[in-house]
Amino acid sequence: MSTPECGKYLVRMSSKISERAPTTPVQRTLLYFVHTVRWIVLGGFSGLFAGCASYVFLEGLDRVTAFRTDEQWMIYLLPIAGLVIGLSNKWLAGRSTSGNSLLLQEIHSPTRWVPRRMAPLVLLGTWWTHLFGGSAGREGTALQMSGSLSDAFGRLIKLQHRDRSLLLTAALAGGFGSVFGVPFAGVVFALEVPTVGRLRLRALVPAVSASFVGDAMVGWLGHDHVVRRSVDLSLSASTLGALIIVGMSCGIASRMFISATSTMRNLGRRYLPSTVLRPVIGGAAVLGLSALFGRDYLGLSLPLLDTALSGASIALTVFALKIVFTAITIGTGFLGGEVTPLFVIGATLGASVGELVGLPFGVAAAIGMVATFGAAANTPLACTVMGLELFGTAAIAPMAIGCLVAWVASGSGTIYETQRHALRRSSTRLQHS
Repeated sequence: MSTPECGKYLVRMSSKISERAPTTPVQRTLLYFVHTVRWIVLGGFSGLFAGCASYVFLEGLDRVTAFRTDEQWMIYLLPIAGLVIGLSNKWLAGRSTSGNSLLLQEIHSPTRWVPRRMAPLVLLGTWWTHLFGGSAGREGTALQMSGSLSDAFGRLIKLQHRDRSLLLTAALAGGFGSVFGVPFAGVVFALEVPTVGRLRLRALVPAVSASFVGDAMVGWLGHDHVVRRSVDLSLSASTLGALIIVGMSCGIASRMFISATSTMRNLGRRYLPSTVLRPVIGGAAVLGLSALFGRDYLGLSLPLLDTALSGASIALTVFALKIVFTAITIGTGFLGGEVTPLFVIGATLGASVGELVGLPFGVAAAIGMVATFGAAANTPLACTVMGLELFGTAAIAPMAIGCLVAWVASGSGTIYETQRHALRRSSTRLQHS
């Protein structure tokens, strides 16, 4: 039985059983079992697509980054690369330009299929951005590829719109877990990110299946993720105060990032009505800034992240410059994610603030890395779990404190425009749906 036929069979079987209201404990148990198996399988397919897509994306990203690093002259073509991106956004992308916001919108109100063109366009566009030195990330690309492919599969097996919400949530888990090698965090992220303060527990089964299958696929195909580091910090009155200061700094940095990116988009809409010219101007601006401040802020800037996590001293200006480079790149229309730049921003800021408050530089950098992203995405739970997967269980207390404080300090802004809110910062009650 082929993959589409298997999916169609599961959909038909579950629908037929659901049409009959269970009247006995045996029937209710059977219905629960069938639904669980159905979503394990469908989530597994979503994870399979996510893992394969993430592998292709990550391997290609490594190669284009290495090529740009070796061929220093490529950066001078960034404005021309912006022209290609602008033309693509205008003539080819359509609804795909909404990116992750479109995925969250369809999770909330599943009415229209995600464009199938989203996956190849965001893949090629992100490679193109990094090939010429644009300061962008990779998470957004992985989520959009996973969501587009999973929704295309749902269309193929004639999945009903009410079930697409669960499959798209699973796609978020598969994309996040596979691109960063953090399957547990991938699950929590997918349940947490659509609505602040409300966990989508109905999607737990497919999210678990998708995230772990996606991560396993990337590993099986042969891509090595970032090596884990061990972080340990004994809590005391002094370290608790230092953690709060680091967390607050990360929350403020996330607000700066959101504000800077939003400002760039608004300025572009106001003064550059042509969507084709915006990335051209943005590319020229990034090129000019690299001439002034160096090339450390181009691309993913993973060397800066490694330097911060290794415990080296980092100048306080580094995080601010990475915000500026990324805000211009993303805000003018180049493709890529925000998460890896936020990792770099948080890690470098954490190391700088840690030096001021007496925390070990590497520990403060690790906390800042996950806390800044957690604050910007409104996903403190997912980023705490991510910290545990990347830095060990000994880091649970400082990670949780840093992520929570950063989230509270970050305000109501978010990097996801269609994210909904069911919880105010002053409340600690979590809901589930």
